[in-house]
Amino acid sequence: MALPKANRLRSRHDFRAVFREGVRFHGMYMTLRALRPCNQKSPSSDTSYTNEQEQTLQTVTPPRIGISISTKVSKKAVVRNRLKRQIASVLYELLPLLAPEWRLVVVVKPTAAQQECGSQQFLQELKQLLVKAEVINGHS
Repeated sequence: MALPKANRLRSRHDFRAVFREGVRFHGMYMTLRALRPCNQKSPSSDTSYTNEQEQTLQTVTPPRIGISISTKVSKKAVVRNRLKRQIASVLYELLPLLAPEWRLVVVVKPTAAQQECGSQQFLQELKQLLVKAEVINGHS
């Protein structure tokens, strides 16, 4: 299952921000880069905001996720796309557990293609990395 559009990192700017400012967590098959949400300050009482600006401050953005697989993992696009689909389906299952406003990038290591690992191994490792990054289990 593909990730919803609201939960995808799309622009180069977003990826660059996560790689530059985010923290890294390493696993056997993948590396997780996580960028904590920015704490926005609530508006002070002396400034006047329109209703539209107040709504944008109160809305919570969902976690946004990107998946990066280089040609070092496999020269074949079929293999890279299969790995990307497997990871996206695992992330889709974990989506309700993720804290809002996080930006995450999953970088797949070459060992993932060499080991022919399945969705259960991806699920287990992603859960471990997300707990370590304090993105799930009530951490924010």
